[in-house]
Amino acid sequence: MSMIRDLRAVVRPSRPSLRKNSLRMDTSAYDATRDPSTPSAVVDCAVYRDGTRIDSAKPLTPQEAMRLVRRDGGFVWIGLHEPTEAEFAGIASEFGLHPLAVEDAVQAHQRPKLERYDDSLFTVFKTIHYVEHDRLTATSEVVETGEVMCFTGRDFFITVRHGGQGSLRALRHRLQDDPELLAKGPSAVLHAIADHVVDGYIAVADAVQDDIDEVETEVFSPGRKGGVSRGVDSARIYQLKREVLEFKRAVSPLLRPMQLLSERPMRLIDPDIQKYFRDVADHLARVQEQVLGFDELLNSILQANLAQASVAQNEDMRKITAWAAIIAVPTMVCGVYGMNFKYMPELHWKYGYPVIMGVTVVLCLGIHRTLKRNGWL
Repeated sequence: MSMIRDLRAVVRPSRPSLRKNSLRMDTSAYDATRDPSTPSAVVDCAVYRDGTRIDSAKPLTPQEAMRLVRRDGGFVWIGLHEPTEAEFAGIASEFGLHPLAVEDAVQAHQRPKLERYDDSLFTVFKTIHYVEHDRLTATSEVVETGEVMCFTGRDFFITVRHGGQGSLRALRHRLQDDPELLAKGPSAVLHAIADHVVDGYIAVADAVQDDIDEVETEVFSPGRKGGVSRGVDSARIYQLKREVLEFKRAVSPLLRPMQLLSERPMRLIDPDIQKYFRDVADHLARVQEQVLGFDELLNSILQANLAQASVAQNEDMRKITAWAAIIAVPTMVCGVYGMNFKYMPELHWKYGYPVIMGVTVVLCLGIHRTLKRNGWL
């Protein structure tokens, strides 16, 4: 049981950094040592016996690997990247994969789920990659999604990856460094991938939190005198909300499959490994709460931004109205004296013009002072 106690440390030796500049994943898609005779979608194909990778003189094809497993025991782990239907057909036939699961694996764009067939489990994970950007704009891509689909059998484990992110090569190497863990079979690999994906969610959630904090600060920071913010572009908030919705679609549907893997006994899942799915489910539940909180917070930020924009418009209208009231005084005086009546007040008086101008200026200054004291200017 000492190996099981160290499972968490082996699968994730260090928590992914929460800094934005550390969220870039391994984007290498293919193994340079791949046998040209194998399907082009095959990234790696290896046989593991007693937790150790069996070396061969040349890279194995999936069919050769399976023959070795059936003859000598162990299990085969095959990794594929965006296979076509023709490339996957031979592997599906060799391992007896269910046609419905094969169709989902080839077409991609599937909802996270767990499906049980006669001799295998089919699991779909949505991978999330944070897209770094200097400043959030109305067209910024915040998260990029991919998919990892896993076929778990008694003596095989097949991963089908879609998208440019989420390479499992580093994870495979870490697992190969712990033979005791790999000796537990395909279920240990399934747990490692689930844990790896959820750890990625945690890191992306912290980075998205930084973007939301930035927008929130801009919305509620004073934009000019009087403490009234001019608001930010609502399109930026809508864009961030759409990206959070994409994140939510990856996280929320996965919670139920992780709970099933942790709570319901399954003959393809080693009992010692099953209890560690509970830890993955707990972390996933925490991320789901964060994402739901993001959605609610962005709704509040958007409403506050629209309210502040309305307040700013009202303030502009008050100022326009105030200046119109000031200008109305000289307009009225000029209008009266422009009517060309013969008997006008003080029309022939020597000091009539400067007195009228002085009275007009005094009235305008008085109105200006009154409006400014009341906050209209």
